[in-house]
Amino acid sequence: MLIDLVPPFEGRHSETTTAGTLLRHAGVEKSEAVLFGLGEALSFVYWDSDSLDFPFVGGRVKPHLLTEKLASALGFTLDTRETSAPITAWSDVRRRLDDGTPVGLRLDSHHLDYVRSPYHFGGHYVAMVGYDETHAYLVDTADHGTRNRVTLDALERARAATGPMTGHNLSYTLGPCAEPDLPYVVGEAVRATAAAFLNPAIKNVGYRGIEKAAALIPTWLERGPTEQLTRTANLMERGGTGGAFFRNLYTEFLGEARTIAPGRALESAHQAYAALAPKWTEVAALLAEAGETGRQRPLDQAGALLYDLAARERLAMETLYEGD
Repeated sequence: MLIDLVPPFEGRHSETTTAGTLLRHAGVEKSEAVLFGLGEALSFVYWDSDSLDFPFVGGRVKPHLLTEKLASALGFTLDTRETSAPITAWSDVRRRLDDGTPVGLRLDSHHLDYVRSPYHFGGHYVAMVGYDETHAYLVDTADHGTRNRVTLDALERARAATGPMTGHNLSYTLGPCAEPDLPYVVGEAVRATAAAFLNPAIKNVGYRGIEKAAALIPTWLERGPTEQLTRTANLMERGGTGGAFFRNLYTEFLGEARTIAPGRALESAHQAYAALAPKWTEVAALLAEAGETGRQRPLDQAGALLYDLAARERLAMETLYEGD
């Protein structure tokens, strides 16, 4: 059984690629950047605790919140299901596929043969578009080849995995949608994103999180092997972020948003993000350099650059929040 999507949705980030695949099947075409922006996805988080060997940095909101916000913005019915029973999880997905509906899955990408990653990541999304007696057919990001297949056994392990960001065999479908007032929902999305970024509930999120990272990244050589620095750099630039730790995607969204809902605030914020996004790539490069050389200077430079980025992103988000 295979749902044919020609051409398949090709994306850079897994959750938006999955959403784009399901939306394309429903007859809705939106760019990946618009999906990311309407999902109010841009953020920053610095996370550390006694249970972590090394600090974690993230450039977007927690998994599935993007999908929830996107469905609300576009007026889609979102049917999300979780279960601790693998048999129930599989029968539910199979039933929906048999009905001709592609299914979004959250899983641990470590168990997907084609990913070939030694690391576990429980917040990865794929769209399942078919199956046969032994394999599942998936749509993943372009970096992972877009169209893929895995054994049903591997898929079961990936879905049932436990650990950070995993779901309990989480699956979802998108149902009938209303016709959104696109200029209105764009305005609401950028303002909500800005509000969350400027007024985080905890100080390690949003611009305050960037400031915290700026202060603490210079201490990272004390935290463990330098390979963790290399891994963080790869995550920021090549870990399904679209480059520049999701700032490239958000810059593209603002560029489209200013044509959907023209205004000075969107124009100004787009210019600001177009200028600052490459600096995030510089931060990743400095972390990679520190990982390769074990030297302190690149971390000090990364910290200074992050202080500047915190100020610049705060100003851009204030512009979006205040509007025209």
